Amino acid sequence: MGSGEHIQHVAGLVSNYLGKGYQVVVVVSALKGVTDDLIEASEEARSGNRSHVYKILQRTTEKHVAAAGNAIKSKLIRKEVEQTLKTTLSELEKVLTGIIYLGELTPKSKDYVLSFGERMSTLIVWGALRDLGLNVQYFTGKDVGIVTDSNFGEARPLIKVTEHQVKQKIEPLLEKGIIPVVTGYIAATQDGEITTLGRGGSDYTATIIAAALEADEVWVWTDVDGLMTSDPKIVSSAKVIPELSFQEAIEMAIFGAKAMHPRALEPAMEKEIPVRILNTFNPQNPGTLIVKEQKIKPEDIVKGITLIKNLALVNVSGAGMVGTPGTAAKVFEILGRNNINILMISQSASEANISFIIQREALERAISTLEIALLGSGLIREATAEDDICVVAVVGAGMKGTPGVAARMFGAVARRGVNVRMIAQGSSELNISFVVKEIDGEEAVRAIHEEFKL
Repeated sequence: MGSGEHIQHVAGLVSNYLGKGYQVVVVVSALKGVTDDLIEASEEARSGNRSHVYKILQRTTEKHVAAAGNAIKSKLIRKEVEQTLKTTLSELEKVLTGIIYLGELTPKSKDYVLSFGERMSTLIVWGALRDLGLNVQYFTGKDVGIVTDSNFGEARPLIKVTEHQVKQKIEPLLEKGIIPVVTGYIAATQDGEITTLGRGGSDYTATIIAAALEADEVWVWTDVDGLMTSDPKIVSSAKVIPELSFQEAIEMAIFGAKAMHPRALEPAMEKEIPVRILNTFNPQNPGTLIVKEQKIKPEDIVKGITLIKNLALVNVSGAGMVGTPGTAAKVFEILGRNNINILMISQSASEANISFIIQREALERAISTLEIALLGSGLIREATAEDDICVVAVVGAGMKGTPGVAARMFGAVARRGVNVRMIAQGSSELNISFVVKEIDGEEAVRAIHEEFKL
């Protein structure tokens, strides 16, 4: 969704699949960069920076009008889309002006601002599909009946009522040969207040609708050929993974693979609906298929390796922790109360220390919070940190029950002179994660990729 030409190409893809007898529901993301612009505009509006807000509005207007002009050939349809865009942009301007006057940005008003990205891009796709003579109807997520709680910014769908409403709304349209074109990312509370579904929200909209309709497949069209064995910028020989299980996909997505957000996979996983990740610019490529079954071949012990940077390691230690129930609970409760997310945890059997990984930007807050809350309690003696680390995550269902996987992995890393700082593995054995210095991260990924001949 980068430009009008790309939208025209997307409309062609939809038209092509309709010609093959498919029934299609189209879910649309915002134009590239627009959600970030809207976040910036809302923050600047809260600060009262009127001139900067209007610059962003001008840029947003130009981007969408240009995209509509390039995507839609029919003057009549283009004029209708441009008129609706201008009305929508006028509404956005009023909302941002209200935030400027109030000097306040609530999660509820921020969600309302962010909803405009998908509302505008979906209008253009709707116009481009009509331009090809297709029978289409425009909807927001709210219109098709996606209902959530009121956790603005990261709203959770109320699945039963949503499935009932989506089915009631969309099935009759499909039977009449109408293509619903739906805004991704946007939903509403039971009171009709606009909410957003958080990271991966458009994919989430697609899987929610698919689950309600019991679709045959979900296709996620993106700008890559599928999930890769590793980041091709790190490993030039990285290849597309043709098939993996939902559990493997979740493990990879959590650790930064360019794929669906784990939460977005839930509705499809629940209904056992396969998900396909495809490349808009290379539609002939079969992409990556995500399915329920874990198909394990002897040569596919490891399927993918991901690297996550900008992290910090915190180590909490003290003799007072040994044999004291609830120590870990206290540490993590304190961090949770301060909105600090923990990516990875490791504790020695001696109970004398707990190590965990957090985002680097939260490090100072985490250390000061722990010192204030616990240093005088007699539980912990010190809280130390390293801010130059990264996590390497190795994923594959074939690792489960296969002896010697960890030995090969750490042997390969050691031969490259890389020291491992911390290790964590869950009982599922689908993922082994370990911590190294950030400077060594890419070398560790290359070593393992080579060792397992991915």
